Amino acid sequence: MSKKKNFRVEENETIDDCLERMKREGYMPVRRIEKPLFEERKENGETIHIPIDREIVFEGKIMT
Repeated sequence: MSKKKNFRVEENETIDDCLERMKREGYMPVRRIEKPLFEERKENGETIHIPIDREIVFEGKIMT
């Protein structure tokens, strides 16, 4: 088992579900990373980026 592993909050999964999955696999969260997800649209000849969602990833460290 590696000492660090990233856990992505999957679609139709709550943050608590993801944290419970980490615990079952023997990891504890040490960092939370949020990345915005954008949709690209063209309006009036310009490309604009509209935020549509976010991706949440937890970095887990193995529990000893």
